[in-house]
Amino acid sequence: MIAIEISSFGGPDVLRPVNRPKPVPGANEILIAVKAAGVARADTLQRQGKYPVPAGASDIPGLDLSGVIETLGTDVQGWAVGDAVCALTSGGGYAEFCSVPAPQVLPMPAGWSFAEAATLPQNLFTAYDNVITRARLQAGETILIHGGASGVGYLAIMLSRAWKAQAIATAGSTAKCEACLGFGASAAINYKELDFIEECRRITQGRGVDVVLDMVGGAYFERNMEALAIEGRLGVIATQKGGSAQIDLKKLMSKRATVFGSMLRPRTVEEKGSVARAIFRDVWPLLPAKSPIWPVIDTTFPLEQANFAHIRMESGGHIGKIVLLTA
Repeated sequence: MIAIEISSFGGPDVLRPVNRPKPVPGANEILIAVKAAGVARADTLQRQGKYPVPAGASDIPGLDLSGVIETLGTDVQGWAVGDAVCALTSGGGYAEFCSVPAPQVLPMPAGWSFAEAATLPQNLFTAYDNVITRARLQAGETILIHGGASGVGYLAIMLSRAWKAQAIATAGSTAKCEACLGFGASAAINYKELDFIEECRRITQGRGVDVVLDMVGGAYFERNMEALAIEGRLGVIATQKGGSAQIDLKKLMSKRATVFGSMLRPRTVEEKGSVARAIFRDVWPLLPAKSPIWPVIDTTFPLEQANFAHIRMESGGHIGKIVLLTA
């Protein structure tokens, strides 16, 4: 099979198409003929040598995909060869075939193309697990979502709307702010022009937001705390601008705030399977109508042009998901 290999740590040009043996699925795994694979920021960090591959995972990048079942492991039940699926992986998505643990596989949503379905697993698992499960977002609450035009961001906005909560998004351009409003955000703040703390206070009549979903990290920690309402919850899911922060414990205590963080890739198959089951129960019924959750594809590239996909990702101009296509 053709796979995209990280020949050495560095820029996008280190991504090279190579011939690799087709994976052999384990007893509880499913071999998928990949039709489309999502591109994530984590892939670019892995390429740079800043995101070590978990033990036992493929060294090939790619954390989500869609395709057709090629082979079933001996212990797999409930699936058939030829089924159209999408899946969360721990690596290996940038290839013509990928072996995935069965609990991390979901049926392709009715009416969605392979490219559209590839936008879902990694971003939706992340958004749902943090916004719905961990932050416990409720109807009538307000959530601040940083990076609202990103893959995780737009799905977090759509999930918030589906749960009848109000979403405020931040983004770095007028076009991205307009996109966030189109995704269902009630307000979008250009963080290069406006102070998001002041804007959140204005929008909430001084109360603050109930939840913050943060992908920025250390540089935003204290500011996020300022934006929170009493009993607010702050979830940190990435550290794009710093992996450490100074905490004002008195502020934390006075707001009775909850701070949590999470990473998806290092979790066990059982833990990821639990998230998949919850998503299948709560979100999958919403997908065939493509409302209030629909696919947002920024650009597609042939698999062999994964380097150009990474250039697009690192340009910072993308809105939604970048997808690789095998054919």
